[in-house]
Amino acid sequence: MTAVLLPIGLLTVLLVLRQPLMVILLALAAMIHLVWGRGELADIVEDLWIAIDKELILSIPMFMLCGQVMTKGSTARRLIRIMQALTPRIPGGLAVACMLSCALDASISGSSIVTMLAIGSVMVPAMLRAGYERRFTLGAVMSGGTLGIIIPPSIPMILYALVTETSIVELFAAGVGPGLLLTFVFALYAVWRNRHMPTTPFDGAELWRALRAGAWAAMMPVILLGGIYSGVFSTTEAAAVALVYAVAIELFVHRELRLGDFFAIVLEAARFGGALFPVLAIALGLSIVLTEHHVPATLVRFVQNWIDSPLTFIIVVNLLLLAVGCLMTIDTAILVLAPLLTPLAAAYGYGPVLFGVVMILNLEIGYLTPPVGLNLIVAMGAFKQPFGLLCRAAAPFIVLMLACLALVIGQPWIAMGLVK
Repeated sequence: MTAVLLPIGLLTVLLVLRQPLMVILLALAAMIHLVWGRGELADIVEDLWIAIDKELILSIPMFMLCGQVMTKGSTARRLIRIMQALTPRIPGGLAVACMLSCALDASISGSSIVTMLAIGSVMVPAMLRAGYERRFTLGAVMSGGTLGIIIPPSIPMILYALVTETSIVELFAAGVGPGLLLTFVFALYAVWRNRHMPTTPFDGAELWRALRAGAWAAMMPVILLGGIYSGVFSTTEAAAVALVYAVAIELFVHRELRLGDFFAIVLEAARFGGALFPVLAIALGLSIVLTEHHVPATLVRFVQNWIDSPLTFIIVVNLLLLAVGCLMTIDTAILVLAPLLTPLAAAYGYGPVLFGVVMILNLEIGYLTPPVGLNLIVAMGAFKQPFGLLCRAAAPFIVLMLACLALVIGQPWIAMGLVK
């Protein structure tokens, strides 16, 4: 039992001391090798090499590049124009268009921040000019941005699949239902909150013009997700296809980007990869050594001595993840906690795919909660708004997200209905 408590105690101390993720993971890997393994440095290096030798890792920078290309170009604006043309007769139609645009952009970018900035840069000024309340407008854009990590393709889902060895195709399929649920609930709230806003007549000619201008952009999710779910290409191949398609339409069809712009986008993605991949290698290596030395199984037996009810377990884990989301970024939380919590969840009847969706939904809320909510921090700089106002703007959407989380846990078919 002491051997189990040592890594947990070390993890707790390092998190309290707010050490960098690289330090936390290396310290944990070293302790586990010392406690359960031979304590050889060569074993750690070998695990790092085995861990990083995975094809799926290649999809992460390509999805990031694809999202950046379509955000820097005109794709986001064209998608927004289509959604605006569809919703003028709905009370709060511009807010509904904002939510639908976020959902559609999320199915391309795979990133919360990219989605929020791409849609928010257009929709925040437009909604404020149209008379929407500032607090609601900011909350709508920030919460809509979080759809980027639950609607596939999702970079956090790829990280979860890597560290838990879960099927990424099944995870993507499981994210569709909760993503659509959140989009519907956000749109419904937007209609109710803005029910007294004036509407405008539907303009079929404008819809046709918007569809013509945005047809190439709207085809991206169809090609990307259709290819994955039909089995035409793997997730990594889908990322490559999406990247080539995005570059082609932005350079040669929309002609909104030049080759010089593309160089800057690649440089930005390279910075992201340079920071992520060493941490990812250590996290995956740690996952290997945990499995080799049966640490998850030991932890399962330890927890089962204290918690015998699946309901109690899932409540405790949700509270833990909600607290973690307030203090850690989603990538950090997944890399540190997923290898330990996923086997625990399986012991209580929550499979890795369902638990992965529940974990990401929990951590998705963390994007809107202080003190380290990334959407709050980025929005503060991007939209030049005080942090306190942004926190108040996010509050009603957090309540909606908690309700959706409870619904997905209580009705697992929402996530698992499309999983084969």
